Amino acid sequence: VVKADGLAAGKGVIVAMTLQEAEDAVRDMLSGNAFGEAGSRVVIEEFLDGEEASFIVMVDGKNVEAMATSQDHKRVGENDTGLNTGGMGAYSPAPVVTPEIHSRIMKEVIYPTVNGMAAEGSVYTGFLYAGLMIMPNGQPKVIE
Repeated sequence: VVKADGLAAGKGVIVAMTLQEAEDAVRDMLSGNAFGEAGSRVVIEEFLDGEEASFIVMVDGKNVEAMATSQDHKRVGENDTGLNTGGMGAYSPAPVVTPEIHSRIMKEVIYPTVNGMAAEGSVYTGFLYAGLMIMPNGQPKVIE
């Protein structure tokens, strides 16, 4: 996966299926100026095969309250094919986030993040967003 390192209106991610596609994406971003300043640096990430979900919580510095989950569709083509767009639509709640997976996300992602920030002297208050990939075995992986 090749990502523009800056804000690219939701379009700066290329899921390359071959080495050639990855090389082309890097070239287009860095020297082709495909995403302007947003693509002046790139991030290369591992391809994760699963379903994306958005997970948002409210934090008051100590307590955490989960909001409704959601799932968006970024691909331009039918059946989730083609290039990523800024978003083709979304729905809530995300069916992939079962009660068991919800609990796992809170335990493995949200609480460690909030507690880690507090332990480093940055008690967090506000909304916290986790862009997740839910793997086929139910493991949540943070993608943003």
